[in-house]
Amino acid sequence: MSAPSARAAATATIEPGSLLWRYASDLRSLMPGAAAGLMQLLHPGIGAGVAEHSAFFDAPFDRIYRSVPQIWATILTPEAAAGDRGRGIRDLHRGIGGVDEHDRRYHALEPETFWWAHATFTWEIFRAAELFHPRRLTAEDHELLYAETVTWYSRYGVSMRPVPADYAAFQSKFWHICTKELELTPAAARALDIAKSGSDTISMIPFRSAMLDKASKFVAEKPMRFITFGCMPAIVRERFDIPWSPADQVRFSAMAMAYRQGYRMMPTRINHWTLRSTLRYIGSQTRDQRFQPAA
Repeated sequence: MSAPSARAAATATIEPGSLLWRYASDLRSLMPGAAAGLMQLLHPGIGAGVAEHSAFFDAPFDRIYRSVPQIWATILTPEAAAGDRGRGIRDLHRGIGGVDEHDRRYHALEPETFWWAHATFTWEIFRAAELFHPRRLTAEDHELLYAETVTWYSRYGVSMRPVPADYAAFQSKFWHICTKELELTPAAARALDIAKSGSDTISMIPFRSAMLDKASKFVAEKPMRFITFGCMPAIVRERFDIPWSPADQVRFSAMAMAYRQGYRMMPTRINHWTLRSTLRYIGSQTRDQRFQPAA
């Protein structure tokens, strides 16, 4: 893929009514999010950065709550503001680098590493559309939606060199990384252990309340595990021994069908308002925990 091809793809417009805006502003866009986050941690550079430059092992969900509202804002706010937000996110990563446990150097802004984080979010949007929306994407939809995700990536102001030129090239590169390059980093191993077994010491909510945290674990822990593993690509589950049976797949397919049909009864305005309000609230609860840009 040539860099000019990626730059040309970045001319797709993101605005209310565009495919990316419609899918990202829907609550269902967040459902594969934990699976996307786990695939980020399986990347050697991202896993090392998270382990060494955050409190991930003590509070693994805090990274999600700090990041997702800011990242989704790079889609759902007007172009000029979204670009400012994107470049701000980029700058937060300038000081994240070092040497991992295998003596390999890494940096969060290394082009392939930074692109992989975005690639998992791109995958998340497509996965949500595939599993949880009744309308199937056409071949033309796939290309247009992918082009819009390239425009989204361009808002970070980073190198476009790693960006595949079209959806087929994206799929090829994405599955190659899943098959050949992901590995069980210490951060990923910790996340998988929490996902499989739970933890009495980890908070699942973006603020500290013992009573609400206990309630959230009782209500959400098992469904979150089921959705995370169900959304995960089969090749990733197989490579990293993530438990998933044929019976699990049948139950997951039934659940996805229920979401596809059930959301028809939710007014679009309520759906979009709920997502925006949720992200805004989480952002307000985690603002003082965010990393500051490196000098």
